[in-house]
Amino acid sequence: MIQNSDLVATLTKDAIELLKDLIQTESFSKQEDETAAILEEFFRERNIPYRRKKNNIWAKNKHFDASKPTVLLNSHHDTVKPNPSWTLNPLNPLVKDGKLFGLGSNDAGGCLVSLIATFCYFYYRNDLKYNVVMAASAEEEISGRDGLEILVPDMPEIEFAIVGEPTQMHLAVAEKGLLVLDCIAHGKSGHAARDEGENALYKAVKDIAWFQTYKFAKVSENLGPIKMSVTMINAGSQHNVVPDTCKFTVDIRVTEQYTLEEITDVVKKNIESEVVPRSIRLRPSSIPKDHPIVKAGISMGRNTYGSPTTSDQALLDCPSLKMGPGDSARSHTADEYIYLNEIEEGIQLYITMLEKVII
Repeated sequence: MIQNSDLVATLTKDAIELLKDLIQTESFSKQEDETAAILEEFFRERNIPYRRKKNNIWAKNKHFDASKPTVLLNSHHDTVKPNPSWTLNPLNPLVKDGKLFGLGSNDAGGCLVSLIATFCYFYYRNDLKYNVVMAASAEEEISGRDGLEILVPDMPEIEFAIVGEPTQMHLAVAEKGLLVLDCIAHGKSGHAARDEGENALYKAVKDIAWFQTYKFAKVSENLGPIKMSVTMINAGSQHNVVPDTCKFTVDIRVTEQYTLEEITDVVKKNIESEVVPRSIRLRPSSIPKDHPIVKAGISMGRNTYGSPTTSDQALLDCPSLKMGPGDSARSHTADEYIYLNEIEEGIQLYITMLEKVII
C-alpha cells in the first residue's frame, strides 16, 4: 500500500510533463545532449545531486549508505528516427483520447519518467534497506558503447536492477542476448563464361543453408531455442566475373543455455566461411523467479515471461528485471503513443513492488 498518495499524484503529473519535454526534443542515438540537459534540469530543480557522463545522467538516493545493497532503476532517453509513415509530428507531444503521442513516448519515455518518479518517491527516505540509484542512459537503441556501459564502472555495485522497457508492467524475467557474426566465404575469381574460378557465392549459400537448419540442443525454459537469421549478403562486382568473396551477416538471439563464445565455436566448426564476431558484449540476462522483486510482482498479479528483444539489461552483470508501462508492439511504429493511465499505473506498481522489498 503506497504510504503517500498525494506525493505520488504530484510525481505522476511531473513525470508526464517531463515526458512531453523529452518528446519535443530530438534525441536520436548519439545525439541525446539536449534531452540529457532536460534531465539535468529536472534533478536540479528538485535539489537532487546528479552526475553526467557524456549523455548519461545518474543519481543516488539522499541517504545512500555504502554498507547497504543497491537497486538500480534504469531506462533510456534516446530514440530511433521516425519512420516515413508518421501522420503526426513526431516531436509534438499531442494528448488525445487519453493517449500521449510522440516519438519515444512508448519506447521508452514512459518507462523512463515512471522510474524517475519512483526514484524521487524514495529519494528522501531514511528507512530503506537498499540504496536506490537512477540511471537515464543514452545509445540504448544502437547498443552503443557510450551508453549505460560507461556508467557501470562509476556506480556502486548493483544487487539487482529494474530496466524500464514497455512490457505492459508484466515481468520479463529473462532476455535474449545478441551475437552478430560477419562471415566471409572465400573463392577464386574467374570469367563467368568459362569453367574457371571458384564461386564464393555458392560456398556462402551452403553455409547459409546450415544456419537455416541447425538447431542447438539446449532450449531455455523462459526464452525457448536460440534463433539464427542470415540478414545481409553481398557479393560480386559485375555479371561476368565469378566472385572471389561473399560476405554475409548473421543475427543470433542467444539464451542463457550457451555463452556467446560457445555459439561462435559451434558455428566455426560447422561452416567453411571465415567467422568474425562483431561483438560479444550483449549477453543474455535473467533474474530467478524466486527473487524478492519478482515474487513481489507476481503477488500483485503480474505475469512472467521471456523477452526475445535486447535492451540495456545485456550490459549489466547482476540479476535484472525488464518491466515498464507501454506495449512493446508500439515501439518504433508510426504515431507512437502511450496511455497516460499506463504511466500512472506504472509509477504505482513500481513503488508498491519496491516497497515490498526495500523497506
